Amino acid sequence: MVGISRKHPMLRRSQAMWVSRRVWQPRLVFWAGAISIGLISVLFALLADQAQALFHVVIGSQGEWRFYVPLVMTPLGFVLCAWLAHEFFPGSQGSGIPQAIAARHLRDDEDRSHILSLRLVMGKIALTVIGLFCGASIGREGPTVQIGASLMLQAARWGGMAQARGLILAGSAAGIAAAFNTPLAGIVFAIEEMGRAYESRTNGLVLTAVILAGLASLGLLGNYTYFGLARETVDFASDWPLVLACGIIGGGVGALFSLLALKAMRRIRRWNALQPLSRTLLVAGICGLAVAVIGSASGGLTFGTGYAQARGAIEGAPLPAFFFVEKFAAGLLSMVSGIPGGIFAPSLAVGAGLGSTLGLILGAATGTAALLGMAGYFAGVVQAPMTAFVIILEMTGNHDNVIALMCAAVLGYGTARLISNEPLYHALSRVFIAEAIRRRRARDVDAPSSIASTGI
Repeated sequence: MVGISRKHPMLRRSQAMWVSRRVWQPRLVFWAGAISIGLISVLFALLADQAQALFHVVIGSQGEWRFYVPLVMTPLGFVLCAWLAHEFFPGSQGSGIPQAIAARHLRDDEDRSHILSLRLVMGKIALTVIGLFCGASIGREGPTVQIGASLMLQAARWGGMAQARGLILAGSAAGIAAAFNTPLAGIVFAIEEMGRAYESRTNGLVLTAVILAGLASLGLLGNYTYFGLARETVDFASDWPLVLACGIIGGGVGALFSLLALKAMRRIRRWNALQPLSRTLLVAGICGLAVAVIGSASGGLTFGTGYAQARGAIEGAPLPAFFFVEKFAAGLLSMVSGIPGGIFAPSLAVGAGLGSTLGLILGAATGTAALLGMAGYFAGVVQAPMTAFVIILEMTGNHDNVIALMCAAVLGYGTARLISNEPLYHALSRVFIAEAIRRRRARDVDAPSSIASTGI
């Protein structure tokens, strides 16, 4: 073959071109996938913000009826989202992070396609936006993880790349980085939460995806901190009781959220099994009505992501004493309803509210207390302390609080482990893995009968 190549230069050039295409085509597809994650994340963020703002405009324009309109609008919106998810976008329900985790454990591409696909990208964006327009207490950050993983898995198919598990991890990290403008948090999230058995050979994929997605996001929105700049600094000499309280109490309340969510969703799944569609819609409607009642009773504070309330607390404006209880309930109901939507932003809002209340009790600055409350509560919910303090650090831009945030996050994680040793996202991912196993068994059962019917 070498001799033939020497005699025929044209053949040698064509071989070089073929090798070059084989090397560069997957890279170009991967780069395009990472950039598209950044662009779509920005579009998703803008749509989500507009939907949430439009909800408040609609409610505010109703005058004396503004407290009653959500009692109709929110339950109907929940039912619509649940119906669309069940009938047209199965696999889009909930946060999206459990789906991405499950896909990394699945080996068959057909099994992965049920929870990661371009169709689900469209459905996840549309249904999350509809949910925010109807006042659901959900966020877009978890859905962005499923979107990023879906886009990167599709890039693997188009580019003929075999590293599906690594690319799902890279897409998930890029989704977090682009959603919050937090590249370090994206990398830490990939290591700690998405890949408990992290492989060092995926370092390059994760870093490249985060960089390209981040550059695309920066090109459209510029450099920003999600919650603005935190001005206050923790003083350990006087604030150590606050650090302990936010870490321990925050972690305990976060673990309670996780425990209640898992128990409620398991019971709902068993109850829905007999009549999946009708009972799914009934649960969604009841949860939507309860969210509307809580939202109206709180003066509209618990509707939506909770971003404005958390940012206000970080900037020093105390939240109502029981805001964190109301937001906790609204977030829990939105999650167990089964509609698409994440818990990142609502959890940070609950943590900020809890910290604000503890700050009032202990006589501490509201901004400092809100930050510590976010770290403790979020670490308790997801049981990922490194992700908790890194993401809050990057979202607030104050590196003077790094040790205090680490302490609150570790205390929150430790407290949560005493209450519930089952991390929320990984427990939910097992549901999707079990569904994939059931589908595979059903295919295996049907295969012999189909072969027999054809007479082969």
